[in-house]
Amino acid sequence: MLVKTLTSSEMAELDRTTIDDYGIELRMMMENAGRGLARRAREFLGSSLVGKRILVLVGKGNNGGGGIVSARHMHNWGADITIVLATRELAQEPAKQLSILQKMQVRIQEQSPAISESKYDLILDSLLGYNQKGNPRPEVARLVEFANNSGLPTIALDIPTGLDPNTGRPSFSCIKAAQTLTLALPKACFLSEEGRKFSGGLYLADISIPRNEYFKLGVQSEKIFESDTVVKLNYARDENDNNVLTKT
Repeated sequence: MLVKTLTSSEMAELDRTTIDDYGIELRMMMENAGRGLARRAREFLGSSLVGKRILVLVGKGNNGGGGIVSARHMHNWGADITIVLATRELAQEPAKQLSILQKMQVRIQEQSPAISESKYDLILDSLLGYNQKGNPRPEVARLVEFANNSGLPTIALDIPTGLDPNTGRPSFSCIKAAQTLTLALPKACFLSEEGRKFSGGLYLADISIPRNEYFKLGVQSEKIFESDTVVKLNYARDENDNNVLTKT
């Protein structure tokens, strides 16, 4: 089945209606996104995270909040987690999530990791989400370059940092992901050849967007998530040779 893609403005409106019209709080969607990312990391590393060393790159916004939530779950599942913050000035909900990790005594540091990258098994990119525009700020770009130069696999949350969410054009500093876990519906960037190259294997997570809102978009969410809350998407071409996304 074909899976619809959204522009950044369409996704913003979908988030807004979910929060304002239904009362589904941001923290609830953030929790679902973070749990989905933690699950993807566990499956990527082979069913268990016990003893696995995972570096989570965190931005100041809600995408960063999802990364922080994933760190909590992975820590509880036995992983050795290091959080690296692009900035200490986090938005309200990510800051609350970070305070939980501080109480759990999860390792948190700022800017480029001092520990050798060879000590990690996986990097998670939660620096910037679908609202990103233009080139990443220097503090974010430094972390992107660290990840790309490390030789380690990276899983991006929603879209790779540095990738234009609408056109799929990479900025001068763009995460080259092994996999991307996108949220609610895939973004338009995944339809471009460059977007696909930087996103790697593509997965989609259910974050509790109401079924009625999917219906308004002409999407049957029950057919997407009927078997699981995280599903694999496939790159394909339609009868007109256009790039499309499908779910098996």
